[in-house]
Amino acid sequence: MTDPYAQVNIKILEKEYQISCPASERAALLDSAEMLNRKMREIRDTGKVIGLDRIAVMAALNMADELLRSRSRGELLEGDARLRLQAMRERVEGALQAGRQLDL
Repeated sequence: MTDPYAQVNIKILEKEYQISCPASERAALLDSAEMLNRKMREIRDTGKVIGLDRIAVMAALNMADELLRSRSRGELLEGDARLRLQAMRERVEGALQAGRQLDL
């Protein structure tokens, strides 16, 4: 069954946009719009970047960089967890093997 669509009004840098999205994604869209608005305001308020298009591009680049960095950190954490699990498994297997040798 298809998800019903919702019309969502968002405001970014005092400009309103009407976006259509699946109703189940409405809250995520509003959160995303708020985050984008906050980033664009931060860039605009520095006074170093002028023009809505340039501010939007800078915000997109900053958010893409944050995403890539968080993915990289996640991969590092995942690798670390994998190594720890492997070490724990080896210790358990070693303890079980030692127990079996005692039983013989």
